This record gives sequence, structure tokens and C-alpha cells, in this order.
Amino acid sequence: MFSWLFPKKTVDTKSQQEKFQEDFSNIEIVAEYFKDLTGVTFDKQISILNSKTRGFCQAHNINSYTQLLQKISHDDVLKQELINRLTTNETFFYREFKQIAELVSLVQQEQHPITILCAPCATGEESYSIAIALLEANIPTTHFKIVGIDINSDAINKAKKAIYKERNLRNLTDEIRKKYFTLHEDKYHLNEEVKKLTEFKILNIFEDEFTKLKKFDYVFSRNMLIYFDAQTKKKAVDILHSMQKDPKKEIFFGHADLF
Repeated sequence: MFSWLFPKKTVDTKSQQEKFQEDFSNIEIVAEYFKDLTGVTFDKQISILNSKTRGFCQAHNINSYTQLLQKISHDDVLKQELINRLTTNETFFYREFKQIAELVSLVQQEQHPITILCAPCATGEESYSIAIALLEANIPTTHFKIVGIDINSDAINKAKKAIYKERNLRNLTDEIRKKYFTLHEDKYHLNEEVKKLTEFKILNIFEDEFTKLKKFDYVFSRNMLIYFDAQTKKKAVDILHSMQKDPKKEIFFGHADLF
């Protein structure tokens, strides 16, 4: 009687069913997929991979890792978001500067305009460090071109904007900061004259699109191989060598990129 005044609470069975079907137990399939896609291995950081990927899935209303792989197989935007979530891009200007100084010395000996590849370039500090060092050596801007590539689209977008925090410039002298950056509030904006010297692309070195780039006089690939296992590391090195105009020239690897 008068039940219409007190309607029964409806139970969202669909919501309960979806929650019941959540399954994030097989992180290994994500690890294998991500390694095949990018070369990056999480063998020693599987718990970190699980935490990041599970959070990513829940933010996108994805109930399992199997469903995640199904979705990104036909959704390139979602796949790129996952790549951005699982890759790191912490770096700073003039990192391992001795190598940059060595490159400057080699470029000074070149009799023709040269091209330089930075793979990966992260958020741009690597590429811009080279450009600034070349400018400081009075090498004409018409004498070099730098191409920076990275698989992380967020990193590439930040590289193009070239706006950095104090900690990213910690290795630069006050003179260089004043010469090439403009300080707005607490952020350093790189001058346009330097930004124009570098081209940035979202690319994966293991994809065919990467090898379609023109060959380069010099290749910088620092602190990328540390994320690969031995087999993938060798494959990456072979690919980078194939991008050189002169394979006899040394590739600049990071000190942490142990072979």
C-alpha cells in the first residue's frame, strides 16, 4: 500500500557486473606488448608498471589489461596516451657536457653543413644544449640542423614550447641563461633563434617511419639503451648505425648505456 510513495532502490546491476569483471592480474601481457612496441622492458619494475597501467585503465573505464590491449589496437590516441604514461623524460641542459664539447670540436672541422640526430630528445634539453653549444662556438646557424625524436608526444610538445624550470637549467651559467632565455615569473622561455635550429618529431626508432628519415652526420642517443634488455639494445644500436652517413663515426651514447 502506498508503495508508489516509496519506490524501491534500483540496483545498477550493470555497474556491479563491470566492477566484478575487473581483472588486473595479468600485467605480463602489457609488459610484453610495451616491450614489442617501444623496446622498453619493465622486468625489474613490474610493480611500477602494474600501478601506472592499472591507474590508466581505471581513469579510462577499462576493466582489464586484456580489454586495454584490445582498445589500443584500434585507437592510436589511446595508445599514445599509454606511451606517455609509461615513459619518463627527466633531463636537463648541458648534461654530460664533455660529449657535447666533443661534438662541437668535430663540427668545427667539418667543411659542409651537418645534421645531428637526438634520439631520444625528451623535452628538448638535449637538442637545445647542442644548439647553444654550437652557437657559443661561433658556428653559423646555416652550418647545422638538429632533429630531435621521442616516442612521448607530451615530451615533444614541451620541447616545441621550450619553457623550463630552474632545475632544468642548473648546469648553465648566468651568462648563457641571460643570452638565450627570457625569464617570465619562475619559468625560462628559450629564445626563438635557438628554437628554430631544431626540428622535433614523434617517432619510435623501431618503426619503419624512423628509418625513412635522411641519414645524419652525427647521432646522439643518450640514456635510452638503459631501458632495453641486451637483445633489444643490440637491435637499437644497429638501427642507429644505419642512420649514419658515415658508419665509422662514433655514436654518442650516455655513460649509463652499458653494453
